[in-house]
Amino acid sequence: MIRRRLLGALGLAAILSAAALGFSACSPKTQGSADQPKEIVFGILPAENQASMGPIWQPLLDDMSAQIGVRVTARYVSNYASLIEAMRFKQVQVGWFSALPALDAVQRSNGEVLGRIIDAGGDATYASVIIAKKGSGITLDKVLACGAKYSFGMADAQSTSGTLAPMAYLFTPKGIEPTKCFKTVRSSSHQANSAAVANGVLDVASNNTVGILFFKRENPKLADALDILWTSPPLPESSIVARKDLDPAIKEKMRQFFLTYGTGTGPIADRQREVLKKMAYGGFRPADDSYLDPIREMQASEALGEARHTGDPGKIAAAQAAYDKIHAAAEQKRAKEPNV
Repeated sequence: MIRRRLLGALGLAAILSAAALGFSACSPKTQGSADQPKEIVFGILPAENQASMGPIWQPLLDDMSAQIGVRVTARYVSNYASLIEAMRFKQVQVGWFSALPALDAVQRSNGEVLGRIIDAGGDATYASVIIAKKGSGITLDKVLACGAKYSFGMADAQSTSGTLAPMAYLFTPKGIEPTKCFKTVRSSSHQANSAAVANGVLDVASNNTVGILFFKRENPKLADALDILWTSPPLPESSIVARKDLDPAIKEKMRQFFLTYGTGTGPIADRQREVLKKMAYGGFRPADDSYLDPIREMQASEALGEARHTGDPGKIAAAQAAYDKIHAAAEQKRAKEPNV
């Protein structure tokens, strides 16, 4: 697929970084039996940098440790490939995943979705965006005209909003391959790309509505210099994913911790809501991996676009059939739960 060729170029550093984690390391020591951990490692890819996100996440992890009776320690990683591989090799037992890497963790790392995140307004979705600097004169039509005129910033190779969504919803349907369309394409974090666009270092970049919110909180003046050129259809918010072989009793305690966190009344619930507020979250909802159907649909859409690009009737028919099946399942899900 077009996206896979693009990711082959952009994702090499991520894969090498994942390999460098040292997967020969042992998983946390256990006590009593192999299924009952005395420590759980919680993997996090910071929305910003670890220095600023660590204090935001730590209160939630401390509350989790107290409720489930097992120490929970954070492991901050630099990219989604590292997080997926860390879970695959049992170095991480639970983690925060955006939708695309959550699906990869389910398919490749023995992962199971415990619950999904809702934002501060109660929405279970967010959106991918394409940004440029205000006053630059850059429009979406000019971006899509290609011509190797602009520099473009992609996000992590496994990013739902920074790579998959703009490819599936914007570029692939128009037959655009970013590495051929733009003067240069670079892969970096949402925050780094936002700053680069605001400062005129990059012409255009992908991002998401939550990333823009964090950027505005940390850099309000720079955020005011950004202009949103394109917004995607709704994307499923991030989720909490655990290894399936985690002790069932501990796993259920964790599920209940997330689903009840920040609910109810009283000083404890009020404090928990303040923790969530700093994370730009409103809480958590029940979910299983069927909530990732829109991601499967986007992947199938990419495959169909690539098949059409080949002009091979057999490939087009097979890709169309696969897309129709996944699309029907996603539509059924959306009909039952419109805010997917």
